[in-house]
Amino acid sequence: MNEEEIPMKNFLTRLWQEDQGQDLVEYGLLIFLVALAAIASMKTLASSISTVFANAAASLTTSS
Repeated sequence: MNEEEIPMKNFLTRLWQEDQGQDLVEYGLLIFLVALAAIASMKTLASSISTVFANAAASLTTSS
């Protein structure tokens, strides 16, 4: 190894072993996955809510 490779190797070794900020990244990924699941379920939920209100409106107009 030449002298230029040693500082880079030391830097990469420190970077690999350091775990500061790991929790923040994990929380960020967890929030991202929860948001993604919420966005994916919005279409189904909106459709169900729309059906419930349409049925309620139809029920109100037919019972009067």
